[in-house]
Amino acid sequence: MSEPATAVFAPPDLPAWIRQIVDGFNSQAHTQFILSGNIHDTFPVRANGQATFGTLSEFLQDTIIPRYQVVLTYDIGNGLRVERGGDIFGRWQEKLDAASRAPRTAIELITHYLRFVANLARLGQPRTRVGVILKDAQLFAPDDDPRLETHALAFLIREWTREPALVQHDIVSFVLTENFNELHPLLRQNPLAAHVTVPLPTVAELCETLARARAAHPVALGGGDLEDLSRQLAGISRSGLMNLLKLKEHRREALATGDITPLKAQLIEQECPGLIEFLAPKLTLDAVHGQDALKRHLRQNLALWRAGQLDLLPMGYLICGPVGTGKTFLVRCLAGEAGVPVVVLRNFRDKWYGSTEGNLERIFRTLKALGRCYVFVDEADQTLGRRGGTGGEPEVSGRIYSMIAQEMSNPDNRGRIVWILATSRPDRVEVDLKRPGRVDFKVPLFPTTTPEEGFQLLQAIARHRRVELPGASFGELKDRIPDLLTPGEVEALVTELRRRLATEPGSAVEVLQKLLANYLKPVPVEILLEQVRLAVRECSQAEFIPPRFRDLAG
Repeated sequence: MSEPATAVFAPPDLPAWIRQIVDGFNSQAHTQFILSGNIHDTFPVRANGQATFGTLSEFLQDTIIPRYQVVLTYDIGNGLRVERGGDIFGRWQEKLDAASRAPRTAIELITHYLRFVANLARLGQPRTRVGVILKDAQLFAPDDDPRLETHALAFLIREWTREPALVQHDIVSFVLTENFNELHPLLRQNPLAAHVTVPLPTVAELCETLARARAAHPVALGGGDLEDLSRQLAGISRSGLMNLLKLKEHRREALATGDITPLKAQLIEQECPGLIEFLAPKLTLDAVHGQDALKRHLRQNLALWRAGQLDLLPMGYLICGPVGTGKTFLVRCLAGEAGVPVVVLRNFRDKWYGSTEGNLERIFRTLKALGRCYVFVDEADQTLGRRGGTGGEPEVSGRIYSMIAQEMSNPDNRGRIVWILATSRPDRVEVDLKRPGRVDFKVPLFPTTTPEEGFQLLQAIARHRRVELPGASFGELKDRIPDLLTPGEVEALVTELRRRLATEPGSAVEVLQKLLANYLKPVPVEILLEQVRLAVRECSQAEFIPPRFRDLAG
């Protein structure tokens, strides 16, 4: 790549990922780029002088290598194709045969051609600049294929960055893979290849997409504020956005602000099938019974968040406490108070080698594009597991653990992505994941500690279910109110109370007295107390621990 004519002249305000390619390309530091991430999206290109959208392959040809005379592409469906310079390539091989569809044959053919043009240039013949684009390379050069043929194929692709004759010639290659960790290690670990992550579009890029699409979708976009719509749509791909606009235009419906949250959640869940789920933030911390000191602290953090003092916010929370104490409910309420989405990590683990890492890559790039959000990991002791799990505990590989730990402690995420781990067994969560810098604040939730607290919890949940327990009835119920009540337990109690009120005579207080007379706790008290002890020992601040349990902190 020695001729200045091959340089890309690009404006300084390019997105960082494109700038990375341009700088590596123009400096001649790299001749091969591995592009992972949002590679199946659409990108702005020009066709016949008109601004439109095309594939990543078309974008690279249009933006990075517009002056390369020959461009070859390969994928397992279409085989080897000559996208540009067919007449030049035809002087070497007039017609591609069916064998060029096979990965090994195609890569060998490309390698022979690259050596051919490089040798011609060394003999003083005119230089032919060649670009190669390998699409979905993980399908023919995967991480987990032990066959010699696959190793040989990956070796040849790597050689494009190592053979002096090829490196000194005007040859550039792009290896496209959705998930970097699914690519063959010979390619993934090649220090001469630059790894570039293609992110989901930014708010500004979504706004530009909407502006381009407005003429073709006048009803869907109407007179809406494009900047506001773009902010609310952050986290979706351009292709997902265009599909949404087409559907709205077909139905003759405007894309209204109130529609965006459920539509966006649906689109993102479709793009990450089975990996994440959105919780709609409908409640606020007012719905949390008691916990006044904790709610005050959380609201202080939210005020700092809104004020932009992101350096004062925790990277993550650990919510622990006995089963049924409302850990998931607290997260829903916290998200509603903050007005941001809650992304629940679901089944990101896969039995196939390398697939779990690929799933995590997809999840992490979605989180980055969302802007501010909470990432909720329920049953964190089971979901995250432990390195080399023992005693029946779920095991997690070192690579997976490292990816999660690195993302949780990424300082660029502070104030943007807040991790929330919930568990009744915090002792089974890896210590490194709970350390400051990943989890800065540990929140304990406890069962009731007095009959008064138990009655207030019963009263609050019963009222929510349209059953009134007068305050004066506390004296009649006091001796029968179970110790160590949890919100989950009381929900079940109130449901049974409502069932009996529908089938038996008597007032709510009378029926509740009968119900409590023969009541047995669903979780043994010794298990509850052990989980209380674990929560006390994890707690960040003593003010959150009821006086009854403070002796357990030792």
